[in-house]
Amino acid sequence: MRVDVFTIFPAMVEGFVGQSLLGKARREGVVDIRVHDLRSAAIDPHRSVDDAPFGGGAGMVLAPEPVFGAVEKVDPPRPLYLLGPGGRRFDQALAHELAQRPDGFSLLCGRYEGVDQRVVEHLVDDELSVGDYVLAGGEVAALVVIEATARLVPGVMGNEASAEDESFTDGLLEYPQYTRPAEFRGWAVPEVLLSGHHANVARWRRAQALRRTLSRRPDLIEARGGLRPDEVKVLEDHGYPVSSPGDANEEPDAP
Repeated sequence: MRVDVFTIFPAMVEGFVGQSLLGKARREGVVDIRVHDLRSAAIDPHRSVDDAPFGGGAGMVLAPEPVFGAVEKVDPPRPLYLLGPGGRRFDQALAHELAQRPDGFSLLCGRYEGVDQRVVEHLVDDELSVGDYVLAGGEVAALVVIEATARLVPGVMGNEASAEDESFTDGLLEYPQYTRPAEFRGWAVPEVLLSGHHANVARWRRAQALRRTLSRRPDLIEARGGLRPDEVKVLEDHGYPVSSPGDANEEPDAP
């Protein structure tokens, strides 16, 4: 998967994508992440990329010349997404969608008070937002998109099953996790996880994922159309009778 990133802080992006599993996958050619400096296409000796907004106002605006120039010089994979508050909300479903694009995609990191509207209307294909809050620039948002998407590409993660059994994969939060020791400061690991009975472990995990989601993120249950009959039964079998998402107000104690 190829991802091109356009930014005025290429070292910030390079430093992140060169680390951990992402860096390893990049070195092995599993993902192809190319970082481009918008200043390379600046048209003045000072390599300026911004200017004051017409009509007045605080801050500066990314100018169209260096942005268009940097993108056109590279001819990156499309779609080209601008990271900004007006875009489609980035979530796990969109991460899966992007990970399956055969030719990859590109990201434009905004800065200052934003980008010239002509970039939005005539250069980028769409916008992406990572949440309803304000960042100093699009670099952090771009790294979120890259991290969430690249780890879904086969060969990036050491255990491919890990990406299939996580929060949001099935519209649910992930179940609780435990490791050694089996007892720590008097807190014991649930017996079912020590039983070696894989079917019972799977059902317990499913019940915990459902219960946790009902308690913490009922909106996710609603987005899935509510609980299915088999999910209600799994909850009931584990002592969690629930008739609607609104009934789940407390996090259960681990049995």
